[in-house]
Amino acid sequence: MGISAIIENLNRSIARTTFGRVFRLEGSGHAKEIKGAKFTVELGAGFTTFMTMCYIISVNASILSQTGGTCVCNGGEADPICKENLEYTVCVQGIQRDLVTATAAIAALSSFVFGFLTNMPVCLAPGMGLNAYFTYQVVGFHGSGTVPYRLALTAVFVEGLIFVFLALTGMRQWLVKLVPSSLKIAATSGIGLFLALIGLSSTGGVGLITGSANHPTDLGGCPAQYMDEFGACTSHKMLSPTVWIGICCGGFVSALLMMYKVRGAIFYGIAIVSIMSWPRNSSFTYFPHTPEGDDRFNFFKNVVGFHAIKDTLVAQEWDLSGTTGAHFALALFTFLYVDILDATGTLYSMARFAGVVDPTDGSFPRSTVAFCTDAICISIGSLFGSSPVTTFVESGAGIAEGGRTGLTAMTTGLFFFISLFFAPIFSNIPTWATGCALVLIGCLMLRSMVEVNWAYAGDALPAAVTLLFIPFSYSVAYGLIAGVMTYVVLNGVTSLVKLATGGRLVPGDYEQREYWTYKLRGKNAPWFLRASKWSYQSFWHQQSTPAEAANKSDSASENETSSTVRITELSKQDTRTPSRRDIESADRSREVSHFE
Repeated sequence: MGISAIIENLNRSIARTTFGRVFRLEGSGHAKEIKGAKFTVELGAGFTTFMTMCYIISVNASILSQTGGTCVCNGGEADPICKENLEYTVCVQGIQRDLVTATAAIAALSSFVFGFLTNMPVCLAPGMGLNAYFTYQVVGFHGSGTVPYRLALTAVFVEGLIFVFLALTGMRQWLVKLVPSSLKIAATSGIGLFLALIGLSSTGGVGLITGSANHPTDLGGCPAQYMDEFGACTSHKMLSPTVWIGICCGGFVSALLMMYKVRGAIFYGIAIVSIMSWPRNSSFTYFPHTPEGDDRFNFFKNVVGFHAIKDTLVAQEWDLSGTTGAHFALALFTFLYVDILDATGTLYSMARFAGVVDPTDGSFPRSTVAFCTDAICISIGSLFGSSPVTTFVESGAGIAEGGRTGLTAMTTGLFFFISLFFAPIFSNIPTWATGCALVLIGCLMLRSMVEVNWAYAGDALPAAVTLLFIPFSYSVAYGLIAGVMTYVVLNGVTSLVKLATGGRLVPGDYEQREYWTYKLRGKNAPWFLRASKWSYQSFWHQQSTPAEAANKSDSASENETSSTVRITELSKQDTRTPSRRDIESADRSREVSHFE
């Protein structure tokens, strides 16, 4: 008997058990068994997902540790971020090690629980973009922002509880629907540019770009002895060995592996640069013969070891008196706003990629459980000292490898749990190793801009403003606000002019605008609205007989099919995005068939 036959027999045997029926494996006999879902395939898909997203352990810890965490800096005006304070530097290194454990722990817990409760091959971890916003905008580089680290964690904790309420009431889907599609796409791409800027900068990346007294940005990459007090290069630009190692051995190697569809390409690039930087006697070592380098190396020598969270565990600040309450409210609002777009949009995208989204109304099974699990994990992550947890787009790698059930996410969670015992390795990843990873991730997030409705200026210009303003303002929240304001002004004035002229004065490409509505129908609507609609109809309308109901169902199916075919035919005749008139007409057909 060959290996393939043994594996096939194993899959069949497991599928026939109660375990197989719970996860609806193929051959389990479940009424809704998932075609192609096999035990060994799910395990392989889970490992693939882990390989593509395990970089988050080191990258997230590296980014969040730049807030300074719970460490206190007393450098004064001469050294406001304590760059020369050894005690503070050692404290920050301890925070980074805490965050390595925190990141691996919350990724393990959230992915495993999410997979078990939802039976979806989707994994969760502290989100890229959200961690950058938490670090560089809310808390600020080494606490230079508007909200202290402890208070920001409190805002994240409360945000998770609010998300539970929104999920249970069905309002989370409605809030996402309120944001125009082009702005949601541009926000994702803008966060990608923001990550790329951080990856290129000297604060969290390879150091290729720095600030300057004469320009907003300037070319960097010089050795430390040629930097001024603001981090700008006075000379010897592009001569730092760490810059070239990060670009060539991290960036280009990862990019080439991605071109050849190698699993874990980003992880391999980080690993290569890190291994090259660990020997102590090189000019680009991560362990120089200094007190800071000695402290790093002494911890690194353990190789295998569990680092218990010491300073970031349950570090929330609940005293909201005075101006602290205003800062808390600002942080909470912006976290809610950004996370609603990021987490909810990504979860829908992964559910659609997994093939479990209903094409008629965009819903997917166990959506309320999925949203509640995601929200609860956000609050738990804040107790570990981490920024908000979200759905990872890297889950698509496991789905592409055949992952169809929650076993994929649970397998990924188990691998994250194993990584908890390699904290000395993951906590000593240099920033020049993770910098190009941030750039590559940002590039991948940029590709969604092709989906923006460029045919109508009222959609294209707000999207462009959002895309540009996020990295240039160094703020996700301000970029989103700028995009929404631009959208409201342009489209609001256009609508008023149209109303005042009786529809005679409209832009030439007005029919190309994107469809937008505040209404939710079908399973997308909150449960209490669906209940009220059912109650209203059952009270005021005569109940149909089974034969009449069947006829109406057939009529609805025909109307649904005809409206869908109409849009399909229009898209074949014209490569543009279906216009608002096209979609509104089809939508009216669906509404008539649904409520007839």
